Amino acid sequence: MTKHRKPEWAPAGSGKEFASRVMEAKSAGSNVSEAKPKALSRGLPSVEVLADGVLKGDRTLLAKAITLIESNSPQHFEAGQELIRKLQPVSGDSIRVGVTGFPGAGKSTFIESFGLWLIAKGHKVAVLAVDPSSSLSRGSILGDKTRMEELSRHPDSFIRPSPSGGALGGVTRKTRETIIACEAAGYDIILIETVGVGQSEVAVRSMVDFFLLMQIAGAGDELQGIKKGIMELADLVVVNKADGINVQAAELACGELNNALHYLRHATPGWTTKALTCSAAQKTGLPEIWREIERFVDLGKTSGVFDDRRQSQVLEWFESLLTEAILNRFYSDPRVQADLPRLRESVQNGSLPVLLAVKQLLSPELL
Repeated sequence: MTKHRKPEWAPAGSGKEFASRVMEAKSAGSNVSEAKPKALSRGLPSVEVLADGVLKGDRTLLAKAITLIESNSPQHFEAGQELIRKLQPVSGDSIRVGVTGFPGAGKSTFIESFGLWLIAKGHKVAVLAVDPSSSLSRGSILGDKTRMEELSRHPDSFIRPSPSGGALGGVTRKTRETIIACEAAGYDIILIETVGVGQSEVAVRSMVDFFLLMQIAGAGDELQGIKKGIMELADLVVVNKADGINVQAAELACGELNNALHYLRHATPGWTTKALTCSAAQKTGLPEIWREIERFVDLGKTSGVFDDRRQSQVLEWFESLLTEAILNRFYSDPRVQADLPRLRESVQNGSLPVLLAVKQLLSPELL
């Protein structure tokens, strides 16, 4: 606290009639004179404050850190990358599980039940729930916290709903960096819920350790082609809603899936994907699912597949960001911006072949 005293010329024993006060100077070594970390913007503290809060497990500061990471503002980019640089050395010690399946399969209900079950077993659970974005407005409902009300209130959980922004597989571009932040905050189980509307889920597979596909009985044969493609990526297929009068149908569907999985190529070397049943609403089948995940991680770490996958994912991340950066630089080039509208119009009205238009746009004169 800053000290004030009366000036030397004030008479001894004088009272408040001498309003003048002298502020004592701080010594050269005082930390008061040091500049405080500058806040990034209104509502966002400095990188130092955010990093310290994340490392201490502060959920409020973790949420603000992710807001910074997800920001598309150019002024936040460098700060976001500096934050990741500070957090990355203490990240990586978690099990990353992707959960996908078509709408109505009960993914959110399963994640809430499974998350609460894991917390009861002593884990800290972070859920990155990606909401589908409108193709017109780019807006999202972001209702996962409403659907996971009980889990969101638990002090050992963290739920971050994020808009997909139209990203392939329903996964935001910043999800990988968000995983790093959650791991640095001490969450040892990361659950990533994807949109799961038939888009390619390769993007999900490239950032998680374990890929879980959620199914229900009686979905219809119209999804078989989609399911086959995703099942080849899955490490476990779970038939949800195996309760009430639906138990027999779920067991039958599980048997059919196990027969189909027997003939499919599996995504993880040395691992045979199987199908199990569960009821997220009744909280049954959860221990069996976790047992499969633990067995998968143990097998992967023993064989080296787990670490190899993590290293491959980092390289894929680098390649994808490099491609994105090159495209951004290309489209922001003034020469490209000047010529692109003309070439688009020529292609649209048929006066210029598409291949020739692309060749002109990529000509050395433009690049």
